[in-house]
Amino acid sequence: MRVIAGTARSLPLKAPEGLATRPTTDRIKETLFNMLQTRIGGSVFVDLFAGSGGIGIEALSRGALKCYFVENDAKAMKCVQDNAAFTRMTDKSIFLKADVFGALHQISEKEADIIFMDPPYGMDYERRVLEVLAGMNYVTENTLIIAEAALDTDFSYAEECGFVIIKQKCYKTNQHVFFMKK
Repeated sequence: MRVIAGTARSLPLKAPEGLATRPTTDRIKETLFNMLQTRIGGSVFVDLFAGSGGIGIEALSRGALKCYFVENDAKAMKCVQDNAAFTRMTDKSIFLKADVFGALHQISEKEADIIFMDPPYGMDYERRVLEVLAGMNYVTENTLIIAEAALDTDFSYAEECGFVIIKQKCYKTNQHVFFMKK
């Protein structure tokens, strides 16, 4: 696992030990950031269920102004902090070691530009996060929310939460679903 592009290009990232996290593969990360390239520069990025921090660090490397890393697991958060330090991104990073639902209330921004979530599969976290985000002031009509989820995850409830699906990209075993406010 490495940083694909930007100021920290090619630097290796470490992943937390064990099976608690599933780092996004370099190929899928590159595809995702190719789709986001016009939105990253100067953005406020939020990396929910951050794991190793690879997605948020990629955003910072490509020009995001700051990134909120939200991770509840102590070992994973240590890994995120180590990766941010190694890539010299600590000064642009806000680390929230907390349950994601509590952390969403700790984000103090006028607007979050991109919110990325990669929760554990099959636990309905995506829906619960969207329900909370619907009430957050920093989620505006310009905010892009991306969920990385298992291929069979159903997002038909998105409109009930106040969001529309604007894009969906499927891979072999998972998908990226892009949402914006209705």
